[in-house]
Amino acid sequence: MKRRSLPVAAALAASAALLLTACGGGDDKSSNNDKIAGADQGSEAPKESADPSAASAEDNPDGVDVSLPKDMNLVFDWDKPTDKNEAAAMEDAANYIRAIYHGVDKRTSKDPAVASYATGGGLTYAKTQIDSRIDGDWTATGTRRHYQVTTRSAPNGNSVEVAFCVDSSKFYGKEVKTGKVLKSEPSITDFDYFKIIMTKYPTAESLWQASKVFVETKAEKCQ
Repeated sequence: MKRRSLPVAAALAASAALLLTACGGGDDKSSNNDKIAGADQGSEAPKESADPSAASAEDNPDGVDVSLPKDMNLVFDWDKPTDKNEAAAMEDAANYIRAIYHGVDKRTSKDPAVASYATGGGLTYAKTQIDSRIDGDWTATGTRRHYQVTTRSAPNGNSVEVAFCVDSSKFYGKEVKTGKVLKSEPSITDFDYFKIIMTKYPTAESLWQASKVFVETKAEKCQ
């Protein structure tokens, strides 16, 4: 899909204003098993993705760098929807999660990738997740799997709900200073169910931003 690059400077300016007003964001469940914990609490065996971690600015159609270190592996086992808008929204939901961990790796919640793929509550949520890891002086390592995705469009066509399961049983916190990996025993806390509301960016073709994030933790349906 050919997509026009997002004007990052404009996104950064809008995001800076939203950081002053947006609400939301949640606490991490544990520093021992790295997860993106829920901003709002919500109400099959995955296969390996061909390209689990995407992409430098040169490789990304939006021209945004969401590349990750080799030991931080985000796997998206997602089948592409036939609807063009839903396919673009799903792709950018994945980029939103990559952007959060790109910010974790770069040690800043003001990373251009976050500003590109988030707005409103999604921006606040991303900032909370990144800052909590910076404050704790830890990053992430291992493999985080995303699967059982569904998409649902709003009647006006300007927003799409992207819902999916997450398995973090092989994804861990890692101390930045020592490199120590903070492992924990596998449990139901490793499974979460996400719903991300993706909103069409008004001036960039086929680009979508996360505006709200809902998470059901300890999601048995994802086991």
